Amino acid sequence: MRTFLSILGVLMIASGLLWAAQGSGLFPYPARSFMIDQTPWVWWGLLMAVVGLLVLWAARRRLR
Repeated sequence: MRTFLSILGVLMIASGLLWAAQGSGLFPYPARSFMIDQTPWVWWGLLMAVVGLLVLWAARRRLR
């Protein structure tokens, strides 16, 4: 369970940062993505990354 939660947390952080980068226009790929330069995606991405950090933290504390 700890490994699963750790992987899930890392994936959530990575996808959240990707969403935030696309939403801010820092990572405009694919060029016709509906997420580029859309402020809500910055906030959703940051929220996803924070939740991913919490999942990763919980995974590390869970089975010590």
